[in-house]
Amino acid sequence: MISPRVRTGVLALALLTGLAAPATGTAAAGTAAAPTVEEQRLSRAVPQEILRRSGFDTATAVFTRALDSARGYAAARRAVERHGSALWRRAVDRAQGRGPAGGDLSRDDDRPLYWARLTMTRELRTWEPGFVLAETRRAALLDALERTSRGQRDIRLPHEKRDEGEKGVRRILLTGFDPFTLDRDIRISNPSGATALALDGTVVETADGPARVETAVFPVRWRDFAEGAVERALRPYLERVDLFTTVSQGRVGRFDVERTNGAWRGGFADNENASSTGLVPVADPGSQPQWTTTTLPYAAIVAAPTGRFPVYDNTSVTEIPAGGTTPVVRPDGPTPGSSARAGGGGDYLSNEIAYRATLLRDRLGLHDTLPGGHVHTPVLQFGAGNTDPASGTVTDPEFVRNRLDIIAQVRTILKVAAGSAVTR
Repeated sequence: MISPRVRTGVLALALLTGLAAPATGTAAAGTAAAPTVEEQRLSRAVPQEILRRSGFDTATAVFTRALDSARGYAAARRAVERHGSALWRRAVDRAQGRGPAGGDLSRDDDRPLYWARLTMTRELRTWEPGFVLAETRRAALLDALERTSRGQRDIRLPHEKRDEGEKGVRRILLTGFDPFTLDRDIRISNPSGATALALDGTVVETADGPARVETAVFPVRWRDFAEGAVERALRPYLERVDLFTTVSQGRVGRFDVERTNGAWRGGFADNENASSTGLVPVADPGSQPQWTTTTLPYAAIVAAPTGRFPVYDNTSVTEIPAGGTTPVVRPDGPTPGSSARAGGGGDYLSNEIAYRATLLRDRLGLHDTLPGGHVHTPVLQFGAGNTDPASGTVTDPEFVRNRLDIIAQVRTILKVAAGSAVTR
């Protein structure tokens, strides 16, 4: 997710305030909002094929029945949280080989979760319950559905973080992203999201003992990030983990460990076709730095034989030098007093999640003790002859092999990182 390279969309919540309820029936309460740009893509053939070939086309009917049986907000909230969490667990189980595949789409595919979630958010956004549902409460239900169906409330860490020098299970937190640039090719899958599903709750054996991996997925939407979605999801866990990495799709044919993250939004359209340009909006902007840095053991990661794709220590940034007005590319990182225009990972939401996560690490006083940063995966490519979105198929053997190889290499990178000393 490097600007025009990757993703995210803004959730356009144009919700109307609840009206007085008629005496009977489902026509009660407020007028529901129209579907978002993301949700409107559901009517196209590719999303429907992905849902059908994975068995995820049944998720919304069950969810709808649960909503329609709710007789008040509390019951609706319970239904939303239950079914959102169930969708996440179903996607994780499918990716990890548990339960029925539901169709012939490969189990490593992240797209069924994305499109099924949108069918549920569209249903909830346009739902007209038999009771008064105020705008703020519908928004709260949508937020609960987003967070539960993304694994953000399903992070299960071992109860106690081990002390310095003590052996035990290390704890790793990894985040991925939804597919993005869907108007360019609606068939797109995001290997970072697929990795999150494949690794959630798994244990990797490192040189320093076993490490449990917990994961979550984030939307490609500027607005969610401006509203603090990253900090809200990660803050309860950063002081309890031994390592974290945000992951997104980056360049063709290579992995990058991004050394520096910049406080700048470059404006590339997200999944809602919304744009945002300017300083990354954070709490306490008066203390906001222009740059944050990785504390992942990048030297060890780059040196290790982790898989078929080369891995680079990416030190490049784009800055406006102190006293200057023109952006300059710096291959060896920012100069003192400069203003950010792109981190190593660009100026899109992949850079922003890395910036936000590492800034949160630093504001929690963990810079010197917690390894954390961002890893960009290779672009997930279809096979030769299947590159035309209009006439190509939604999958092919090379596409699946590429995704599986990326997932496996991220897993190995985690093993190296968790078993290595932090390199500054």
